[in-house]
Amino acid sequence: MKEITPEKIQKYLETTKKALSRVMLNNNLDADNKRIADEFLDMAQRYYKDAEFYKKKDDFVTAFAAVNYAHGWIDAGVRAGLLIAPKGTEDFIMPKE
Repeated sequence: MKEITPEKIQKYLETTKKALSRVMLNNNLDADNKRIADEFLDMAQRYYKDAEFYKKKDDFVTAFAAVNYAHGWIDAGVRAGLLIAPKGTEDFIMPKE
């Protein structure tokens, strides 16, 4: 596939929105790491909002890039132990083993 269809960007947005609604800050962190965890979640939320903005402008390429950055921040936060992914979310968040 050589294009990002409206259906494809919508699927990615829905997946990331679902991930954002379920991921949680790890409350067992010291103050410095809690601040970093907040930053990870903030970046994910900001990139997600950017993706929605660009989708509304029909700029699917930029929207696709932004939503993937958003999801990357979520996955990285979970893998680093800064964010918690509840059990059963493996379909949209890479769990920390």
